[in-house]
Amino acid sequence: QVQLVESGGGLVQAGGSLRLSCGVSGRAVSRLHMGWFHQTPGKERDFVAVLWSNSDEREYEDSVKGRFFISRDNAKNTVYLQMNDLKVEDTGVYYCAADSVMSELINGRANFWGQGTHVTVSS
Repeated sequence: QVQLVESGGGLVQAGGSLRLSCGVSGRAVSRLHMGWFHQTPGKERDFVAVLWSNSDEREYEDSVKGRFFISRDNAKNTVYLQMNDLKVEDTGVYYCAADSVMSELINGRANFWGQGTHVTVSS
């Protein structure tokens, strides 16, 4: 069973940076399509970024392009989301997700989810 544990959230001023981490257990991270999703109260989880398994191919939601970067450390079995130039609207809970089928992951129907980590961006 794949388990995901996020960390790295916190409070940051607008324009600042945070790096979220997602530790993966139960399967090699290189063999999973990995993604990050963002949720605010009363709304569904929205796609932020995905990273294809065994590949450097990435895709980002338009509002984070050029500011966020998803990466993978196979030795640590961990996926990261580097978030730069943070904006107030980036506030919310960030979830790590994984699946063996990219279409399921990118559409928010991944098999595996973490518990989420909170990010608050102040103005």
